[in-house]
Amino acid sequence: MDKTRKIGILTGGGDCPGLNAVIRGAVECCLNAGIHVYGLYDGWKGALTGEGRYLNYSDVDEIQTTGGTILGTSRTNVMKIDGGAETVRARMQQLGLEGLIAIGGDDTLGVANTLRKMGLNMIGVPKTIDNDLSCTDVTFGFDTATNIAMECIDRLHTTAESHSRCIVVECMGRHTGHIALHAGLAANAHLILIPEFPKSFREISDFVKSRHVRGKKYTIIVVAEGFELAGASNDANLEEDAFGNKLLPQKDLAKNLSEMIEDDIRNDDTMPEDCKNFECRYVVLGHIQRGGAPTCADRVLGFRLGVKAGQLAANGEYGNMVALSSNSIVAADLDRAVTERKAVSPELYAAAELIFR
Repeated sequence: MDKTRKIGILTGGGDCPGLNAVIRGAVECCLNAGIHVYGLYDGWKGALTGEGRYLNYSDVDEIQTTGGTILGTSRTNVMKIDGGAETVRARMQQLGLEGLIAIGGDDTLGVANTLRKMGLNMIGVPKTIDNDLSCTDVTFGFDTATNIAMECIDRLHTTAESHSRCIVVECMGRHTGHIALHAGLAANAHLILIPEFPKSFREISDFVKSRHVRGKKYTIIVVAEGFELAGASNDANLEEDAFGNKLLPQKDLAKNLSEMIEDDIRNDDTMPEDCKNFECRYVVLGHIQRGGAPTCADRVLGFRLGVKAGQLAANGEYGNMVALSSNSIVAADLDRAVTERKAVSPELYAAAELIFR
């Protein structure tokens, strides 16, 4: 009878810079401990079908330098499939896997946590460029995303100033505004709009007008994709994704906001004559924020988290999530991590407001 220990590993949800670094860290650690690692293809989809391959040293050599994930990913929700959980259990038994390392955000880890409660051995690794998972100081991928967004905003300053325009820059951030706030603050955005701190359209437009009147002929506004105007009606009948997340109510947020600002200023008779031709443009950074090679910080953090996940598996310490805490990689409460969202703190946003002028 084969006594070799085997574990599975998967990456779920959106791709994220640093995923391959985590995979390498976990595989290197497990192989060094004599544990075979089976890479499941396309997230929880692979856990249902059993499709994948065993990973060896050559498979993970140098992969931390590349973006994406060598295992592929999907947004498959095991819990929305009839008999899904039992199918995963059966596949793990069929493959001889004693446990799984699940790398993902709140949706992927939410599935892992539910399976954990059903008696399956799970270890979670927090992944999201949004940085909104609790129990960890920061998530890998966030540093890369904010640096990319910052560089884009930096470049937009010259165009906005040259043409005396207002430019609305939309960043990722469905529930929280960590990317928008950090990138906007670093790149000297004049106003940052995030879900945690709603503002009315009147506040936003009046802000742009006040800058123009004071001789500030251009304005950079950074907005998180999940931002909603204060007082705006919310559609309770919005469609949902596979994990029950409401689809964004404002699919053209930056476009609509820029058009509203332009119309409001052009039609305001109290504004100077040159505002009759005032222009406001928009830029949606979208998936570019999470594509490409990870930064040094995300490569190192991802690798460290992967190694810790491998150590937990080697020691049989299942039911935990690995996390960064005061520059140490520790085991954290998986259940708490997926039930508490980490929002931008009022103190940080208040500090950023000091430069909104």
